Amino acid sequence: MLSVYTVGVAKHIFISFPRNHQNRLKKSLFLCMSMNNQREVQSETESHVHYNHTDPSKYARWTARESFQFMYARPWQIVNDFYLDIVRANLSLSLLFGPQTILDHNDTGIAALSDQTELESVASEDRSGRWARTTFKIILSYHGGSFDGWQKQPGLNTVQSIVEVSLGKFVDEKKTQLLKDKGLPIEGCAVVAGRTDKGVTGLQQVCSFYTWKKDVKPRDIEDAINQAAVGKLRVVSVSEVSRVFHPNFSAKWRRYLYIFPLTDGYRDQGNDNGESCDISRYNEIHDSSSKDEIENQEKSYVFSVSKVNRLLQKLEGKLLSYKMFARDTKASRNDGPPTECFVYHARAMEVKLPTADCGEETKAMCVELVANRFLRKMVRVLVATSIREAAAGAEDDALIKLMDATCRRATAPPAPPDGLCLVDVGYTEFDPQKCFILIE
Repeated sequence: MLSVYTVGVAKHIFISFPRNHQNRLKKSLFLCMSMNNQREVQSETESHVHYNHTDPSKYARWTARESFQFMYARPWQIVNDFYLDIVRANLSLSLLFGPQTILDHNDTGIAALSDQTELESVASEDRSGRWARTTFKIILSYHGGSFDGWQKQPGLNTVQSIVEVSLGKFVDEKKTQLLKDKGLPIEGCAVVAGRTDKGVTGLQQVCSFYTWKKDVKPRDIEDAINQAAVGKLRVVSVSEVSRVFHPNFSAKWRRYLYIFPLTDGYRDQGNDNGESCDISRYNEIHDSSSKDEIENQEKSYVFSVSKVNRLLQKLEGKLLSYKMFARDTKASRNDGPPTECFVYHARAMEVKLPTADCGEETKAMCVELVANRFLRKMVRVLVATSIREAAAGAEDDALIKLMDATCRRATAPPAPPDGLCLVDVGYTEFDPQKCFILIE
């Protein structure tokens, strides 16, 4: 026997069950309908700021899809090859910026002296347990396109997994036996200053490793890691530091560079105000329907590097919440101090990418960002959004206004990881004169 229950205009048929089961089914049905109605009302009443927000701009802003296509339709292999040459020590970043260059930020002695008083208060013969362990600071250079990011993950070729396997031979006997008893591989533990995503290059990434083994030398660690992935992973330096040194918590700032290749047809159309003034020229539009849509909405695909520089420079010296520029972060971290970052330096300039074989140089825009911390994919979203706002002819404080948006769709999708590079990590106070891009 079938029982039919009618709710509104929809008919729902249930196979006959005992009365208590029927009551439960009816309650579940009405509960689901009530939740759906609440969602519909909520979606109608909520006000989200989308990519086409009402902030003033000369041209309409790109959609997320248009921004994604524009960013990815680039000769990224040229940038990948450039980073690979730097990792192999065939080229230097200073070649991008002419005679000016930043000073060395290895800070080799800083961490070693950070707890000098504490160490001197304990006689060397009394040092045992945690005092007896030796901590090493390791600075690494690796090519992002050759790895699946930093963090160790099962079945993936990550930098951390290779480094920790290489450090396995330096693990002390007690830990070695403990790992064997648990059936785990003999690996060291590398703590890093900041994890990088798949495709992101690290030129002076900092990590640390400690051991109670007495005969470990910095050169031994360097040789072991250098043999693990020749041509893709290279040790810049290894030094013995204080046991209180922590690559992440001891860091005062991080520096990132983003290299955005410019197409052959690129022209800096910026006038004195830095606004795009030619909507008839586009970079990388794929089909006629897209062109018609763009022309009808008056969208510009020409941007000024100087305009991007002005947009970014507004972020300098401010403590702001960058939750609208973050991606892949938990909702619990979207409010409060965890999303706040202090940007020391944010500039952009046009450069030419050299090649190791003295081939033809490629025009590119280089963005330099230095901050006390960065959220997940924050740099890539900042770069993509600043380019979008520059093409739209937005006001110079457009990025600042986006901080108050209520939906992350107000910012552009992340730029490709191929252009991003973690340059170095600082453990002393930031010096604004020690930067690549010093233009105003």
